[in-house]
Amino acid sequence: MPYTILKTSIFYESTKRVIDIVFSILLIILFSPVIALVALAIKLESAGPVMADTPQRVGRDGEAFKMYKFRSMIQNAHTMLREDPKYSNLFNVYKKGSYKLKDDPRITRVGRFIRKHSLDEIPQFFNVLEGKMSIVGPRAYYPDELEEQQKKYPHTRKAVKVVLSVKPGITGFWQVSGRSEINFDKRIEMDAYYVRKRSILYDFWIIFQSPWAMIAGKGAL
Repeated sequence: MPYTILKTSIFYESTKRVIDIVFSILLIILFSPVIALVALAIKLESAGPVMADTPQRVGRDGEAFKMYKFRSMIQNAHTMLREDPKYSNLFNVYKKGSYKLKDDPRITRVGRFIRKHSLDEIPQFFNVLEGKMSIVGPRAYYPDELEEQQKKYPHTRKAVKVVLSVKPGITGFWQVSGRSEINFDKRIEMDAYYVRKRSILYDFWIIFQSPWAMIAGKGAL
């Protein structure tokens, strides 16, 4: 996918990478008991893998990558939504709602809890260590999501190109702004705003806001 290069200083890029590595290692260690408990709860409640079996996401420079998440839905939920006829109406609602569903029947009981408090996102710290993601950045979108939403909101094409110039993040500006339940056009513009304004201080501000959004169930970190 096309992207727009927005240059930043070598100091920012190198410092951000160090912060990503240090924070990821510390948080993986800190959350290790939670990781074990969530994995056990998922296996005990429903059949299927512990990790979500979802397609690849679009990363920096439009490169596809596998984003790690705990499975919060029934097995093969992503494929079923798109291919199973009984979910056709739900899939239409999903697309009209900017690829979000408020009441998704595919979500398990454990899944509903871990999604509310963003515990399903914890494995993404391993994506950060791999260099595919950052602690702070835009949302990692699905390829079909970007294509369909740009058709629906043609004026967002420029913002999408800006967003794809950086690594996606575990948390970001719109997640901590209290505006997580917004349509794609507003969300992508907020992601692009972050990319244009990003700095070490701005990243730290978002990082320190994220635990409050997480505890409140706002869908950050």
